[in-house]
Amino acid sequence: MSYNCRFCSTPLQTVVADLGSTPWSNSFLEPTEEAIARERAFPLKAMVCSECLLVQTTETVPADEIFTDGYAYLSSFSSSWLDHARRYADAMTERFKLDSATQVVEIASNDGYLLQYFVAKNVPVLGIEPAANAAKIAMDRGVPSEVAFFGRKTATELVARGIRADLTAANNVLAHVPDIADFVAGFAILLKPEGVATFEFPHLLRMMEGLQFDTIYHEHYSYLSLAAVERIFKASGLKVFDVEELPTHGGSLRVFAQLESGTRPATERLVSVRANEEAAGLMTMDTYAKFDTRIAAVCQGFRDFLANARSEGKSVAAYGAAAKGNTFLNVCGVKPGEIAFAVDRNDLKQGKLLPGTHIPVHAPLHLQTAKPDYLVILPWNLTDEIVADNAAIRAWGGRFVVAIPEIRFI
Repeated sequence: MSYNCRFCSTPLQTVVADLGSTPWSNSFLEPTEEAIARERAFPLKAMVCSECLLVQTTETVPADEIFTDGYAYLSSFSSSWLDHARRYADAMTERFKLDSATQVVEIASNDGYLLQYFVAKNVPVLGIEPAANAAKIAMDRGVPSEVAFFGRKTATELVARGIRADLTAANNVLAHVPDIADFVAGFAILLKPEGVATFEFPHLLRMMEGLQFDTIYHEHYSYLSLAAVERIFKASGLKVFDVEELPTHGGSLRVFAQLESGTRPATERLVSVRANEEAAGLMTMDTYAKFDTRIAAVCQGFRDFLANARSEGKSVAAYGAAAKGNTFLNVCGVKPGEIAFAVDRNDLKQGKLLPGTHIPVHAPLHLQTAKPDYLVILPWNLTDEIVADNAAIRAWGGRFVVAIPEIRFI
């Protein structure tokens, strides 16, 4: 089957990762035979465009089937992510002189995890969030929010109502939109003439260096380098003037953009990241083609770990019913029973089964009852937080395990 780039329509020829077929990574199941029988799997393959360098999934699962009222990801369940959001609010308020006369708009504002910190500073805010359940939580905590998908249409409607942004925030959403051109064009409409748009996303360079193939799933339509983002932004009337490298999600970028007519000069940090990507080979197709060949060894290492644990009579549990974890478990071919259960702080996931593997999800308190010998940390980007919060497992000799990019015992 042939595919064309979802941004520039160039025929796609280079496979970055072919992960077989998996269910949607956040489609948790009720623990019934009927729910299991209805479960569907979809091809999960990422390819790179030789023209605009956008790495993308080949299948477009409709966004309105994923980001619905029952969407299970809520940002506020991670204390380290809340700290990250608070630091962002402090830094942006100081750098761009935000006050009660300015307007901040966050796209994919989730449960108000970030905008609450601007509200506390008396900075007017508005959240745009497609999942109604998350938007309701935000409104209940005093964060004005509207339920909508963002793009040209939504931006035009906001401007018609007199809403223009001094600052827009879009954290870990740029990869989640099937029509990335329409999405980015909305920011060019919504920004005030001197407004600033910030975007955070996992950096493709770090994903490839760290073999983070588990970050590939159906909700992530795109995997982004600075080079690809600059091409997409330019076509949509925006230009990047600064970038920060962040430790979040295994290594992310925070990109600062302005309208094409903006006067802020390019920073040395921007020039440096451009050079790093070129030096790492992100402009050549061979670099991308090699990624797929390294995935099998990671999965084999994890399957060997599970087999050894079983032969020794050791029990294995997982921490974090995370999307990346569900990709990892399904690609590695984990079977029901090989991992006894998973725990997660999000009560929307508790009592459900993980997609594909059908591992039951419990509250973290279940660890104290079950006392597993090994606890596999699936959201490895939160390893420090999870180890600190669950240090009590050492009392019965439990050990933490991280599997990306290779098996590591803590």
